[in-house]
Order: sequence, then structure tokens, then C-alpha cells
Amino acid sequence: MLNRIKRIVYALLAVPWIRRTYEAANTAVLETFGSSRILTHVLYFLAFLTFNREQAAVLRGRRDYYRNKRRGERMTRVELRRNVHRLEKALLMRPRRAVFATDYIGETIEFYQRAHAQCLVDPESMDPGEIAWARDVLSAYFSAIQEPHPAVDAARTSFGSLAVAGTGDRRPFVRRESPETDISYDQLLTLAHRRRSVRWFEQREVPRGLVDQALMVARQAPTACNRMPYEYRIFDDPEMVRRIAAIPFGAAGYHENIPMIIVVVGKLEAYFSPRDRHAIYVDASLSAMSFMFALETLGLSSSVINWPDFEPLEAKMQKALGLGLPDRVVMLIAVGYADPDGVVAYSQKKELDTFRSYNAAS
Repeated sequence: MLNRIKRIVYALLAVPWIRRTYEAANTAVLETFGSSRILTHVLYFLAFLTFNREQAAVLRGRRDYYRNKRRGERMTRVELRRNVHRLEKALLMRPRRAVFATDYIGETIEFYQRAHAQCLVDPESMDPGEIAWARDVLSAYFSAIQEPHPAVDAARTSFGSLAVAGTGDRRPFVRRESPETDISYDQLLTLAHRRRSVRWFEQREVPRGLVDQALMVARQAPTACNRMPYEYRIFDDPEMVRRIAAIPFGAAGYHENIPMIIVVVGKLEAYFSPRDRHAIYVDASLSAMSFMFALETLGLSSSVINWPDFEPLEAKMQKALGLGLPDRVVMLIAVGYADPDGVVAYSQKKELDTFRSYNAAS
């Protein structure tokens, strides 16, 4: 139905006088309502459905954040990850304050206690590396604060009562201890040129082990407060791949050739404030780029499939994947072994001077 409507619209816009009329009307609306924020508000007050899904997703995400935080029996880990990373940043500050994090160290210990208890009851439900990281950072925090403070002293006592020894391997470290690399700039640039959006693949299975290897690289991408507010929904069952790859407009014409499809989903319940509503797109995109570079090193190719904020498609994908309202599709990625005879776009990039500036205020 959607494709039929799209074809009809395109056919109508191919008629010169219809296209000119549409462009003139569109320009008039944009010039009028785009001239001030007040008029923009008026337009979208009338056309309220335009961003309704995003608004509802942000609000539902905030609701779920606080619901999860209140439920003592459930540990979402996002609160623990955020606070432990806040401690890391405070520990590396210059100069470092004698006493810090007094406003959130208490709740951080509560989050850690829940995670520790959950790990004892159901070890498979928690990442042991994540618990070890929290433990080592908390140990470093308490070692760094020598001056007495009621909040810190109470947290220290609670933390010590757990009697869990740590190795200290996962606490902040000096830069010179970072792993060395022999990857040169020229090698990285070659990899960037090598990576191209591939739409024609060999019809053979994509090893899950290689995908997991690429995800190990993807998870190292920077993310605000180390929340990692995204997930990779991976499909390699042929029928499911065809069904999901057929949803976005961007895969039209080649979706039946895709051996593996990945839906990158942002998780808005990781945030308590609407100010962070775009972080899922930033963090997920940083991760996805690292993922695709890693795929290239493993002999696999990929193609990003654009995901527009278009309600009919959103509803269809939500139903197909069983997504909650705060789950926002960021992009889809087609993965497979490139057909060596398949043609890829050259895609000339902009010159450096067109997108780079130094110390420019406008």
C-alpha cells in the first residue's frame, strides 16, 4: 500500500504544473512559518502528529527510567553505569577535590548492592565484568577520599560490608598504560576508502562469530556517561531477513539479496531528562561506524539503510520487532560477503574546506 501511494505521488509530481504548484506552496509555508519560533510553534500545534511518536517515546522513556529506579527488585544497570562513570571522571580531574560525589555516592552504593545481590542469585543475568568495574572504581574512590564526610563514611561502610575483593584492573589509569598500536594513519584511511555501502551480496551464511567480533569493537565506541543506550537486533533467518529488510524504503530493489539484517535500536529509558533525547542517535551511530569498520577487517561488507521518522513505517517495524514505545530505530545495517562483481557507488566526498573550519563563530 505504501509503495503504491509513493508511486502515485511521484507520478503526480512528475507533471510539471503540479510540481511547480507544490513547490510554490511548500516554499510559502516554509518562508512563513520558518521565520520565527512562535510561528513554528503555531504550525506544529496544528500539525501535532508530525513529532508525536518521538514526543511519546521520550515521555515513556522518562517514565520507565524512574519506574525502574524505584523498583528495588529490578536492576536496570543504566543507573549504576552512569554513576560509576561519573566517579571515574571525578577521579581523573585536575586538581581533584578532597571530597566529591557526596550527592550521589549513596545511591551508587545502593545500585551496586542490588547488582551484587542479583549476580549472586542469578549470575547469568549480570555481566561479571561490569560488576568488577564498578567494584574497582568504587574502591579507587574510597581510597582517594581521606577526609571524613557523613555521606562518604556511610557509603564506605556499606561497601565494605559486602566483603568482595577486587583486582583493581578496571579503575582509571594513566594514558601511558594504554595498549600500543601499530596501525598507521595510511592504513586507517585505506580502510575508510575500502568501506563502501555494498548492496549485492553472495548468498552464503554470515558467521555469527565474526559479527560478535565486530561488536566487540563497536562496544568500545564512546557513549555519554558510558550508558550504551542501544542494542543490535540481528536477524539471519532468511524469512525474517526478507520480511524486515522489506520495511524501509531505502532497501527497495535489493532487500531480497540481503543475507543478514541488523536493526540498531536506541533505548530512551536510559535517560531521565528530555535534554538527552538525541543521545541515542549519537551513541548508536558512533558504535555502528566502529562496527562497520570492524566488519571490513573480517572480510564482511555492509550497507547502512536509512530509517526516516515516518509513522506508517515506525508502526510496522514496532510490530515486527515487538518494540516498546521508548525503543527508537536508529538505522538498519545490511551485512554479508560482498559479491565481487556487484557494483558499488563511488560517492565522491566533499572537499575538506567545505566542512571544516577553525575558530569560526558563524
